[in-house]
Amino acid sequence: MKTFLSPFTSEQENDCLQKIKQGDPEARKELILRNMRLVAHVAKKYQNSDEDMEDLISIGTIGLIKAISTYKEDYGSRLATYAARCIDNELLMHFRAKKKTSREVSLYEPIGTDREGNQIQLLDIVESDEPDVVEQLEGERRIRRVLALIPRVLDGRELYIIENRYGLFGRRPMTQRSIAEELGISRSYVSRIEKRALEKLRKNFDG
Repeated sequence: MKTFLSPFTSEQENDCLQKIKQGDPEARKELILRNMRLVAHVAKKYQNSDEDMEDLISIGTIGLIKAISTYKEDYGSRLATYAARCIDNELLMHFRAKKKTSREVSLYEPIGTDREGNQIQLLDIVESDEPDVVEQLEGERRIRRVLALIPRVLDGRELYIIENRYGLFGRRPMTQRSIAEELGISRSYVSRIEKRALEKLRKNFDG
């Protein structure tokens, strides 16, 4: 395993993020390099797969780059916390894609269950009030687009709730009550955040 640079301190990270906002490409490159140890740490979870570790790190790095591109300081968590989710998501999507058979991916593909045990389908996420939206969907390309939107458009708390509520990216589905206990907030607040997150996904999907 190659040796990676030590991660930034909180102050160094904030300074680097400010430089990135000002369009400094060197600051962006430095932030990526300083978080490569995190990529390797997340990728290590999958070292027993048939993938080479270097390939896993390369795939995870894509998730890191996405995280740095979409991270906002008002997410309520440090970049590393947000980036770890994006890296893990990228790796999980890679393995999910590998396992796909030749059958066409459908909007009715199950992605988890709700608290009553009812099956949740991709259609439940991309569904719109407009009656012609589903007819316009173009199969697998758009489904992948929805899954890719989730870590890009949702903030830290929204991302956590949607991923765990619907059992996305290899997670087990959780009830709103269980999520509320994990986050230390009320179930009704979880419900409001969930609705807001789904609306964000719909708007970005249609946009």
